[in-house]
Amino acid sequence: MYKNLESVPKAYNEPVKEYRPGSPERAELKAVIKQMKSEEIEIPMVIGGERITTGEKVAIHPPHELKHTLGYYHKGGAEHVQMAIDAALKAREKWQHMPWEERAAIFLRAADLLSGPYRAKINAATMLCQSKTVFQAEIDAACELADFFRFNVQYMTEIYAQQPDSAKGTWNRLEYRPLEGFVYALTPFNFTSIAGNLPSAPALMGNVVVWKCSNTQVYSAKVIMDIFEEAGLPDGVINLVFVSGPVAGKVVMEHPDFAGFHFTGSTGVFQYIWKTIGANISKYKTYPRIVGETGGKDFVFVHKTADVDAVVTALVRGAFEFQGQKCSAASRAYIPDVLWDEIKTKLVDEVKSIKMGSPEDFTNFMTAVIDEASFDKLSTFIDKAKEDEEAEIIVGGEYDKSEGYFIKPTVIVTTDPHYVTMEEELFGPVLTIYVYEAEKWEETLDVLDNTSPYGLTGAIFGLDRYFINEATRKLTHAAGNFYINDKPTGAVVGQQPFGGSRASGTNDKAGSSLNLIRWVSPRTIKETFVPPKDYRYPFMEAE
Repeated sequence: MYKNLESVPKAYNEPVKEYRPGSPERAELKAVIKQMKSEEIEIPMVIGGERITTGEKVAIHPPHELKHTLGYYHKGGAEHVQMAIDAALKAREKWQHMPWEERAAIFLRAADLLSGPYRAKINAATMLCQSKTVFQAEIDAACELADFFRFNVQYMTEIYAQQPDSAKGTWNRLEYRPLEGFVYALTPFNFTSIAGNLPSAPALMGNVVVWKCSNTQVYSAKVIMDIFEEAGLPDGVINLVFVSGPVAGKVVMEHPDFAGFHFTGSTGVFQYIWKTIGANISKYKTYPRIVGETGGKDFVFVHKTADVDAVVTALVRGAFEFQGQKCSAASRAYIPDVLWDEIKTKLVDEVKSIKMGSPEDFTNFMTAVIDEASFDKLSTFIDKAKEDEEAEIIVGGEYDKSEGYFIKPTVIVTTDPHYVTMEEELFGPVLTIYVYEAEKWEETLDVLDNTSPYGLTGAIFGLDRYFINEATRKLTHAAGNFYINDKPTGAVVGQQPFGGSRASGTNDKAGSSLNLIRWVSPRTIKETFVPPKDYRYPFMEAE
């Protein structure tokens, strides 16, 4: 089973294309966007390889252009979740015994399809349905997902290669079995790559999967399923359903063959599902593996020795790329008073220069937030900041949903390090800054560490190595992805495995072997070549 482990193609990071004016990739992508906008498609669920329609069609609109209809998806119910579970369990026997090389080949082919003939299509779907700029779509939908496929194959072989020692006369082996049952993947809207990785990582390790994507990511989810099928993934290994979360959860969490949960989303949802699994634990054949990444309240801490221009760029990119809708987005910053005037001036100027609108206009840096619920939540926090004495909006603060869910990049300055927008995850283009006394940086690090329940990403800026060393030590548990003189976003598969602890999740590090190991259940096999034939030991002999 583990032969030729070294023979898989070496994983590499997919090069990011620039989409400069006049480039062939820019022309191709614009043509695909135009084509997608010219037609209304119907998107069925995919269960056991079959296209399942229900007649209950839900319209898909670009968040930045609400009057336009991209198409419709067919909404399912509890019966379709059960169908998906049945299809997965039917496929399980053949898939779990598929040689690892064959599974690897499928996902390596998927990577090349994604980064080749499907590249423009997956990017266009992500731009139109999730309102990402061309660069944000490229680094996510095309490059990061291809990286997941390629690096996960390499990590799989590294896991299989970990074998025990064997004493003379014996042969000890570890068999990395897939889990006994099915895995439920519940995926978010904000990263097409995460949506593709959460079902495919367990599947690569021999598991079968029921996949429920976000309703606002259906369009690119369809493209991912098309890629899986063209890559040769057998029917029933991954089953895509469009149902409400509570409906899916009830069916899945009460099934005796539920064996694993792969999740990215809100802390509240994850904690509720964890409780539900605990309440149902006696129903399951095995203890389910629970793997989740649940968000953050990510920080930037600036020391008096920091490079001001580097800080400003990190704040703008870290807080406002993809409208701040990243689990890793910079949403709170701590600035020393001795640098504040210069940082404030440059930050306000940069934020005012940001151009926002449709992602079809490649000159835009920002587009719309994902849906009306997000828009309404963010506008409420902005309105509150306008009224609160301890908060001041120094730039931004405007919003409009007449054509799309547009919220201008907003910077709040607060005199209270525990102000609500310093603590709560907003998931939008709102950055809150607390200005501290420069000489009290050590005390302020303690405030930072104890302010938020999250521990996902964070960044420190400074040129003083004593500061860097002490901040890194003090903030050991404040961030699972920690950056020194860089923004807290943009983790790359194979370079910065992603995940955090505290209220940010189980820290099983997507983009590393640590995640894949959760989707197997090892079996130890000992073979004795010449077994003993007498129960007596030498010490038992008479004097």
